[in-house]
Amino acid sequence: MQADALSTTFAALADPTRRAILARLAEGSATVKELSAPFDMSGPAISKHLRVLERAGLISRGKEAQWRPCRLEAAPIRAVADWTDGYRRFWEESFDRLGDYLEQLQNPATK
Repeated sequence: MQADALSTTFAALADPTRRAILARLAEGSATVKELSAPFDMSGPAISKHLRVLERAGLISRGKEAQWRPCRLEAAPIRAVADWTDGYRRFWEESFDRLGDYLEQLQNPATK
């Protein structure tokens, strides 16, 4: 089930508009009108982006009188960070090997 959640999260994060919405929500809750202000798109288009983010569990919508503020839900992003962290060792070792190789090229006498 975790792979499906990751796939949904990655799909939601694949769109730059949705990433911008999440960046805005990282500053605090916002209404749909506030979230749509920087974008040149229709209300229904923004609502569609919000539904994708909500289905992925990246945002939630509250109910305050007539307002439905959106807020960031960080757990799915944490799951992505945990998944990518598994590759950190691979990349660190690869960069270490590359560094050793480049040093050998620059100083062929020292092996």
